[in-house]
Amino acid sequence: MKEAFRRTEALLGSAGLEKLQESSIAVIGLGGVGSYAAEAIARCGAGTMVIVDYDRIEASNINRQLPALHSTLGRYKADVVAARLTDINPSLIINKHIAAFNSGSSEEILSPRLDYVIDAIDSLPDKVHLIKSCLEKNIPVISSMGAARRLNPLLLRVADIKDTSVCPLARRLRRELHKEEIYTGFKVVFSVEPPLKPAPGESGELGSIVTVPASAGMLLASVVINDLLAQ
Repeated sequence: MKEAFRRTEALLGSAGLEKLQESSIAVIGLGGVGSYAAEAIARCGAGTMVIVDYDRIEASNINRQLPALHSTLGRYKADVVAARLTDINPSLIINKHIAAFNSGSSEEILSPRLDYVIDAIDSLPDKVHLIKSCLEKNIPVISSMGAARRLNPLLLRVADIKDTSVCPLARRLRRELHKEEIYTGFKVVFSVEPPLKPAPGESGELGSIVTVPASAGMLLASVVINDLLAQ
């Protein structure tokens, strides 16, 4: 597999590539944000990945989620992503969980040695539990905030949770974390673009377009890779 990562090695050097190949990274949630983050991590040469998602692919996922194709409808996202990542790097060790991340599954999912966790799940209570668990276990974690109802990926930002603004999900997350006496200590990817309102007469469904969640996923992966290289 040396040829596959030749360009990466040309950028990072052999020591940098080796550091990534020895790393273990979890991506929790494989939707519009997490699927792109997972693929980027695999293409950067990570040696071990934990991927987690309980959901099956639906037609409504096709506009923004990497594993969503007409040929994959009905299949578990984790199965499709695992096969794709293995096709990218057959040497990659993948620990796959077709499960929701919550208080019942977290211990098993977070039990292997992990160098970084990417939080790309939607459920706020489970997001809080994941962040709290990672901080308690001294596992670096970066969390994705809201990517729906935005059009401009140039308005995505990376900051400590305490420095977020505009994003309603980040505001709700801060409020819930404060109940756990967590105020700082991990990075998030968030947008300073105010969420667009549905057009008059349209449903309240969360509209989304691929460019924003995909860009958020790439930003998550970029932060993880650069933080690991800096260690």
